[in-house]
Amino acid sequence: MARAYASAILDAPVEAVWSVVRDFNGLPGWHPAIVKSEIEDGLDPDVVGCIRRFWLQDGAMVRERLLSLSDRDYSLAHNFETPAFPVGNYVARIRLMPVTDTDRTFAEWEASFDEAAADKGKYVDIISNGVFKAGWDALKGHVAGRAAPEGAKRWSGFPPNKVWCSTVLDQPAASVWRVIRDFASMDSWHDAITGMRMLDGVRSDKVSGTRDFLFGEGRLNEKLLHLDDAAMSYSYFITRCDTPWMHYVSGPQLWRVTDTDQCFATWFGDWIAAPQDDITLIPFATNEVYLKAFRTVGENLRSGR
Repeated sequence: MARAYASAILDAPVEAVWSVVRDFNGLPGWHPAIVKSEIEDGLDPDVVGCIRRFWLQDGAMVRERLLSLSDRDYSLAHNFETPAFPVGNYVARIRLMPVTDTDRTFAEWEASFDEAAADKGKYVDIISNGVFKAGWDALKGHVAGRAAPEGAKRWSGFPPNKVWCSTVLDQPAASVWRVIRDFASMDSWHDAITGMRMLDGVRSDKVSGTRDFLFGEGRLNEKLLHLDDAAMSYSYFITRCDTPWMHYVSGPQLWRVTDTDQCFATWFGDWIAAPQDDITLIPFATNEVYLKAFRTVGENLRSGR
């Protein structure tokens, strides 16, 4: 199965971008390839299952069905009912995520589909660049500087976590992943962490392995829960800590920004703590642990360290 993909950073808050993208009938307003669109049977464009009929610049007509729409996590999916290209089993998905430290938006558009052997790679390029990248390029100007709609709310943790934060690094995601993938290396890219090592001499890529280190004056142990090279992510949970939280689970994930070869970097954290403790713990974990770690990795890569 083939996969087309394009991602970009847009200079507007995620709520502003989503207010445009979630309109399943709104492509003519921002995509340069689309000249006209209508929803069949008089349905509203946010009715899951509705079909949009739209026309391309060359006069071709395409029909797509809305498969899912989520205001919770700013995503939608659709398929071909009347294809634009000779491909099979086409399903596309758009997802937006907030860049929390600058209030911008990471946007990705991807599709999976079957293509004939004689066309191998042809429609991956056409869809990735002629459809998805062209759309993001046009949307950048359409939403630049736009404010979030009045009354728009965002859960600071980004479902389903207590903390979810993100930033953009000026290095390729693969380069960042090579640094942070080593579960025993965080003392080299966070100045408050020292003496990090894997207990019992196990490898740092062994799922179930535990790292031991000092954070300031306190000693912590964290066990690796998962490691995923394809998704550039891992997660871990605390098994020893003096901080007043329980059931702490956390981890980073990286995405490629294809139009600039940058890295969209996210880190989540979830735990149980008293409300009065969370007043301190939430901003501390966000700014002094997760975002600080990413900033240091970016600085080290820029300086060649």
